[in-house]
Parts: sequence; C-alpha cells; structure tokens
Amino acid sequence: MSSAEPRVSEAEAGIALAARGIAAGYSEIPIVSDVDVEVRHGQVVAVVGPNGAGKSTLLKAILGIARLLGGHIELDGKDVTGLPLPRLARLGIGYVPQAEDVFEGLRVRENLDMGGYLVNPRERATRMEKALEVFPQLRSKLNRYVETLSGGERKMTAIARVLMLDPKVLLLDEPTAGLSPELSRVVLEEQVRALGRHGKAVLLVEQKAVAALGIADWAYMMVRGRVVMSARAVDVLGDPKMREIFLGAKGPELEAKV
Repeated sequence: MSSAEPRVSEAEAGIALAARGIAAGYSEIPIVSDVDVEVRHGQVVAVVGPNGAGKSTLLKAILGIARLLGGHIELDGKDVTGLPLPRLARLGIGYVPQAEDVFEGLRVRENLDMGGYLVNPRERATRMEKALEVFPQLRSKLNRYVETLSGGERKMTAIARVLMLDPKVLLLDEPTAGLSPELSRVVLEEQVRALGRHGKAVLLVEQKAVAALGIADWAYMMVRGRVVMSARAVDVLGDPKMREIFLGAKGPELEAKV
C-alpha cells in the first residue's frame, strides 16, 4: 500500500501525539525551533531532512531526553510536557532508539519478557501473543539468541519488545541505520507499516528519505532545525524542493543518496 492510499482518514483517526511550538537542544541554544508535528492513530508519519536538520533532537525532546526550551507535548489531548521517559512509557509512548535497542546476550523471548516487566506474568503472555501477531516471523525465533539474528530480525525484536507495554504511540529513531538496502526495505515496508495497520501511531525519524516517504502517510521535512514542508508523504516525495534540499540531487541519484 502506498502513501497515496491512507489506511485511516483524518476524520476517523484522532490525534494520538501532538508537539506544538517545540524548541529544544542540549544547552540554552536551540537546535530545533518552533516545530509543530502531530500523529494520528493508525498513521505512519515520517520526519525527514538532511544530516544535522534536528530530526533526532526533535524526537528526544518529545521524550525528555533533549532539553525542552519551549512548546508543549500532548498525548491523546492530555499535556505530558516534561514527564520523564518511564512515566511516558506507562502512559503509552514507546521508543525504539537507533542503537542499543536489544539485549543481544538474551533470547528473543527473554527480550520480550524484559519489555513487559511492568505487567504481571499472565498479562505479559497476552501481550507477547499480540506482539507476535504483529510480527509473526518472530514466533519461530523465540528461543534464538538475539546475537545470532539478522539485522532486520534484531530490529523486529526491538520493536516487539516495546510493544510489550502496549503503547499507543511509537517513536522510531533511524530504524534502518547500518542495515543493507534490502534489510532497510524489509524494516520499513513490513515492520513499520505493520504497526500502522495494527492501529499504532508511528513517528518515524529516518535518514533514508525516499524509502521512508514511500511507506508513510504524512511527512514533515526539516532543514536547519525547522519544518519547511508538511504534507502527504507522496506529495513531499514528488516536490522539486526535496531534490534541492538533498544536495541538489535528481532522479535516481536522489534515491541512492537518501
């Protein structure tokens, strides 16, 4: 399904996560300024832009990892600005970082159990079954050590581990980092899309812009810490401004670089 064919209309899907007027950085000097983003239930939203645009800083500001200098954050219409990450996780925000997202020395089943540490064993088993419904490929790998898995299978395990807390919203930071083009395609087209199909709101920060826009419903283009374009992903993908932003590349050259 392309981004031109949204799964859920805006009228049907309420806003799950909204960040308004965000200014953030790691000191008093903002890296991102006056940024507004929102994600609806069942929607995949991509944040793309060149290196240094502030994409990951925006994500970390929402999570309270980066310093929030201005603006506010809402989860299902309720203000959650400034809450610590564990509290956000309990309220329904899941986070898959770019690196160190799995316990490599543990089995897949043990990783999922670790993800469900906040719930009782019976509920944990129920949630594991739900996670395996999203990623049925993991079912045959539950007893495999994560360090023996492919890069795509590790990322699937990382996302499934976060699903054990039954989040309403998932924030994914560069899920294809370090993966081959084919594994990147699998992660985005099969794993990230699966989350949206199961009703999750997904905010995806991704350097491989063309691939991310190809699976997203909506997109924000960031340049130098600000949003310069907000539109349907298919429209952003076809906008000439995108080619200008990414090193002036055109056609296949753009595909190769981003």
